[in-house]
Amino acid sequence: MEVSKNEQKEEKDNVDILAKEIKSWKDFEYTLREEKALLFNEMLSECGHNRYYMRAVISKGECFSAESLFMLLVLQQQKMINELIIKLSECKMLQKQRQ
Repeated sequence: MEVSKNEQKEEKDNVDILAKEIKSWKDFEYTLREEKALLFNEMLSECGHNRYYMRAVISKGECFSAESLFMLLVLQQQKMINELIIKLSECKMLQKQRQ
């Protein structure tokens, strides 16, 4: 099935919503210390390259792009917390097995 030029333009505009919001936060990076700026930039980059995150932002539209980005950052952080909990649980299980 062929995608029309209008549909292609609409899809590109939708993807640009998240890219524009991320770009609008770039100045904030310069106010942070270097290690925090790197972390902040990494978090934004991960949000900007995840197609599922892009789809979520698009669903809320341009008027809610900042709120959507905040939610993505919270989700990204929770994902990292969950991964750390799993690793910690695995370490605890290994310690118990060694005893």
